[in-house]
Amino acid sequence: MNAIVSVEHIVTVDHVVKRFGKTRVLEDVSFALPERGVSVLLGANGEGKSTLLRLLLGLLKADAGELRVLGLDPIRDGRALRTEVAYVPDQPDNPAWMTPRELFRFLRPQYPRWNQERAERLAKDWEVPLERTFKQLSRGQAARALLAAALAQSPRLLLLDECFAGLDPLARRDLLGGFLAELAEHEVATLLVTHDLDVAARVAERVLVLAGGRITTQGSVAEVLQTDEEAARLSTRMLGLLERAQDEKEEAAA
Repeated sequence: MNAIVSVEHIVTVDHVVKRFGKTRVLEDVSFALPERGVSVLLGANGEGKSTLLRLLLGLLKADAGELRVLGLDPIRDGRALRTEVAYVPDQPDNPAWMTPRELFRFLRPQYPRWNQERAERLAKDWEVPLERTFKQLSRGQAARALLAAALAQSPRLLLLDECFAGLDPLARRDLLGGFLAELAEHEVATLLVTHDLDVAARVAERVLVLAGGRITTQGSVAEVLQTDEEAARLSTRMLGLLERAQDEKEEAAA
């Protein structure tokens, strides 16, 4: 098994193809992610965003091309890789009878850098009912519980699959604020998959657009906004949201 090494790009995807039967979901996907910052993968439902995350986790195997995460092959080195990468699905994948406290207890021995104090602090700050089962939690409460568990793993890479979807605007705003504060303090590289333009605009430092099985647009927010050719591929609404979010960040920094 290869050792985890320091790499310039925490993720590299090179001409990746993925088929399900005769359906080619990912046609020719290539991109690289830096070691820090929030990258947002945008795309409509059914474009293969979740499939791409499962490839990065080693849960699926590509039919062609090459993927490297933390310098490792997700298939060959999947077990080692998954101790360094935290994943939050769009729906809880743990048993519905489990409580957040039981989830923390279950995960703790599996991650060498598990931070129990961080898990409990985030649960308290985000008002997660630790003793209720996931079946009893609202979607927002479940999302906060899973995100707290992911951050408590002290990961080098965080993969998020639509985990902010379906929340009411106030709950989403509060959770995004707390999430960004944690990332700023601990500098976790993050890839957020979403089709929600408002969420993307609020958190993105880098934007990738998946359409037709390919990455059609990618770059920093500033690059996407300043490059006419690339900007033309994004909707007017997306550009407006990105510009507004960029202005808000600049005003906050001032």
